[in-house]
Amino acid sequence: MTDWDNAFTGKTKTGMVGSHSFGGAGSFFRTPYSRDLTGVDVAVSGVPLDIATTNRSGARLGPRAIRNASLSLAWERPWPWQRDPLKEMAVVDYGDCAGGLLSVAQIETHVATILASGAASLLLGGDHFISYPSLCAHAKVHGPISIIHFDAHTDTWPSSGEGINHGTMFYKAAKEGVVLPESSIQIGIRTTNDEPLGYKIVSASDVHKQGCDAVIAQIKARVGDNPVYITFDIDCLDPAFAPGTGTPVPGGLSSFQALDIIRGLIGINLVGMDVVEVAPSYDHAEMTAMAAAQIAIELLCLYDECRSKR
Repeated sequence: MTDWDNAFTGKTKTGMVGSHSFGGAGSFFRTPYSRDLTGVDVAVSGVPLDIATTNRSGARLGPRAIRNASLSLAWERPWPWQRDPLKEMAVVDYGDCAGGLLSVAQIETHVATILASGAASLLLGGDHFISYPSLCAHAKVHGPISIIHFDAHTDTWPSSGEGINHGTMFYKAAKEGVVLPESSIQIGIRTTNDEPLGYKIVSASDVHKQGCDAVIAQIKARVGDNPVYITFDIDCLDPAFAPGTGTPVPGGLSSFQALDIIRGLIGINLVGMDVVEVAPSYDHAEMTAMAAAQIAIELLCLYDECRSKR
């Protein structure tokens, strides 16, 4: 009989845990909660921050919403992958990054602690600014990072003088040498920014017209063998698929397109991941949270496949 509260009593590397989606503790895909990172391959953690938003707030509730939505998906190996990442790897829900109004230093330390244990990090946001301290922690381990950035926005605007926000962090990361724009790529963009800072842009229109296979080829050619961080802003998806976000933009990717691209990236040197900008107050029928949970588990599948081929 399946244990009801696998979040508390479960063990890693046991695979997907099927039980009622409406009961038990809401860990990410019912993985066990743990602050002990001994032998852990991937630590999933939330960063409930949205003080860097520029439009509608609410992404601080994203990690909880993604975990809750994941419960109804946790009953079998993700299709069409041939490996169950929760059976192949020791994955724990590391809880949330603690603190009142989280600072850059707190988030960077949180991620650095995970990386120092030998585990990889999958962050659940939270607004998109959380990627910056996460990238800083990764760059201290791997050197300057290449990013695969799914988004409606480039997030490479310089600061307006009012401080940093969720539209400035990839400008800051590029200027500081944390990210290598010349080997990074942004997918799904559909807002105007006349200074791309050297990042390659594949617009949402490009994805629709060229098809997923062509986009996958461009991504792999761009990042090569460099250490890669995938950051997925849920507003990359069209509002028809993800209405629950702070800055929705019509004309985006379908959930199928996003997942098809992720599934085609086996072979990259993936070192870190995040899924951000879920704002459940604007969601309908958990559509956005469900999409984010699916994307997050598929990133784990991708990480497992990439790791197994190194």
